[in-house]
Amino acid sequence: MARRGRQRKGMGAYMDSRTPSGFKIQITSMVDMFVIILVFLLKSYSTSPVDISPTEDLMLPSSSSYEDPVDVLKMAVTKKGIFVDDKSIIEFKDGKIEQKELDRNDPQFLMSLFKVLDEAASKTKDIASKNETVEFDGRILVQADQDVPYSLLKKVMYTSMLAGYADMKMAVASKDF
Repeated sequence: MARRGRQRKGMGAYMDSRTPSGFKIQITSMVDMFVIILVFLLKSYSTSPVDISPTEDLMLPSSSSYEDPVDVLKMAVTKKGIFVDDKSIIEFKDGKIEQKELDRNDPQFLMSLFKVLDEAASKTKDIASKNETVEFDGRILVQADQDVPYSLLKKVMYTSMLAGYADMKMAVASKDF
């Protein structure tokens, strides 16, 4: 008994029995489009847990170095004032700090800023005493406008150090090559 060739069943047999048509779906360009979208989404996806979003009155200086920011206390020194975790601490008058904000005995010391930073440090230390996975390491992320004078930035850094935040990281905008 001679064996016949293998017969197709189901959808294959149906497709073979149909009359041939001139139209076939070409999905090559659609696959190309999805690959491009996938590459775009992967390039724009950020794995950093830190959200740094400068405001309109804060222009970060540019730098060619790149290091991922860490999730720590955030401070912004803008043209309008000093902010800690988006809360206004000190407001500037005509771009300058008022004399009432400065300590009479130490003109580099900013009392309002110290109080807020000291409270934040105490809160973190209290949590660290109850939760061993948390530790206070004295790190702070400073976003400073590129036009802020160094004398003001020096006062902010000095006060931060006295409050226990000696490990400062400066946020910058990445320079495109």
